[in-house]
Amino acid sequence: MSETPKPVRRSLVNIAAIVAIATLISKIAGLLRQQAIAAAFGVGPVFEAYNFSYVIPGFFLILLGGINGPFHSAMVSVLAKRSAKEAAPLVETITTLVSGVLILVTIALMVFAQPLLQLVAPGLFITLEQARSPENFQLLQQTQAIAIEQLRIMAPMALLAGLIGIGFGSLNAADQYWLPSVSPLLSSLTVILGIGGLLLTLGSKIIDPQYVHLGGLVLAYGTLAGAILQWLVQVPAQWKANMGGLRLRFNFREPGVAEVLRILGPATFSSGMMQINVYTDLFFASYIPGAASALGYSTLLVQTPLGILSNVILVPLLPIFSRLADPTDWTELKSRIRQGMMLTAVTMLPLGALMMALAYPIVQVVYERYAFDRNASDVVAPVLIAYSLGMFVYLGRDVLVRVFYALGDGDTPFRISMVNIFINALMDFVFVRFFDFGAPGLVLATVSVNVFSMIALLWILNQRLNGLNLRSWVQPIVGLTGASVLAGLSSWGIIQGIQLIWGKQGFLGALLSLSVAGLVGLLLFGLVAARLKVPEFDLFIARIKDRLPTALRR
Repeated sequence: MSETPKPVRRSLVNIAAIVAIATLISKIAGLLRQQAIAAAFGVGPVFEAYNFSYVIPGFFLILLGGINGPFHSAMVSVLAKRSAKEAAPLVETITTLVSGVLILVTIALMVFAQPLLQLVAPGLFITLEQARSPENFQLLQQTQAIAIEQLRIMAPMALLAGLIGIGFGSLNAADQYWLPSVSPLLSSLTVILGIGGLLLTLGSKIIDPQYVHLGGLVLAYGTLAGAILQWLVQVPAQWKANMGGLRLRFNFREPGVAEVLRILGPATFSSGMMQINVYTDLFFASYIPGAASALGYSTLLVQTPLGILSNVILVPLLPIFSRLADPTDWTELKSRIRQGMMLTAVTMLPLGALMMALAYPIVQVVYERYAFDRNASDVVAPVLIAYSLGMFVYLGRDVLVRVFYALGDGDTPFRISMVNIFINALMDFVFVRFFDFGAPGLVLATVSVNVFSMIALLWILNQRLNGLNLRSWVQPIVGLTGASVLAGLSSWGIIQGIQLIWGKQGFLGALLSLSVAGLVGLLLFGLVAARLKVPEFDLFIARIKDRLPTALRR
């Protein structure tokens, strides 16, 4: 086996730019998809059912098929250390092994759809007495029936997820970043086209009770079609990059297979524990009307900027972490860890503060039209505020987990994730059942778990790498937090003042007000942060200036 690292053909900045542009396109498509769903179905039974039925297929797609997921991380970590000649047989062997397992999983999902859904969303299966009214019971029955059929339709996504994840990792290891980052837009496009076709066929009748079931089928088939396309577009790219094709290989004793599985097993379980936390949240959400829809809509608003910046920071850093895993390179590794965490603070802290301050106008501008009315905004906005509070710790935890993967240690994140399951369940119970915070309480529980994870990972990494000089991190992070709070308060004050003066505004007026408030907040953050002399902030601004036209730099 060749241990000589492959030459770095792109700079960190170039990789980040490619990933940022591609991910931005995908996230915009995802936002348009969610807007189409909101306009067509609001917070009614179609989208409520979809959120529950998507839990298990989505679990596989995010867990196995996502960029920065365990399959992606394991393949990049192993292939980055191997020659191109060794790569194709290894990728094909891993694909053969994974596909065999996931075909069985797909069949099981189809056969046991109803009992699995009952585990995920027991609130949909309560009795008439528990529902308290015939109307509520009928709505639950309708949501339950749609969700069961949607789950059976989307079951093949378990197999597709594994194939997509392997492809993502293989292409990144071959120095290809555009296709993996942009391909998720295909799933959004198929759903948008499905809803568009339904609207052209039914028009305003789409909200009639007799067509609700049809809407559920369109969402499920559109999602499955998107996953199929995601996989198909990367097959020729893998073949062209000499990263394997549609060939069965059974050389499971090859050393590279064992190395991938050593990382993949614990990493999958570790990331899977996080998805179990999602399941726990939806378990409680099934008893709260509209909570699943609120979680779905608000998650997309947070994941759009978070996903873009996550890929920009993590995708280029992961191969670098892997190449610096040797103890002789730990000084540079610790510098890169700080860089990743500080870039996380520079981006996530101000974004989180602004989204908390502007949550209501954001929801109204993005979603409030047709079936999504003002009452729906009142349900979604508080959940968005809770999500925004935890943006920094969410991405910061991910940066640290990737360091452990690069060091060949998936066990530590897994053990922490095991503890997180119990913490999340406890916090869900406390915030929802004890304090009665409703859907926002479910998100606050997740934020609590991520805080614990990040602190635990930092402490262990500090011990393992003989010190990260964490004290030097405190001052810049505290300063950036203060600047973010000021930015959020200024944006909130401006949006309140505009609404007080102008009163109720149309879409364009609301969009303009939101833009002004957000821009003022960002400028204030930039002015304060510039005085803190944080190197990563200066680097971030310099890179932005480099990409501006010459006339705008003056």
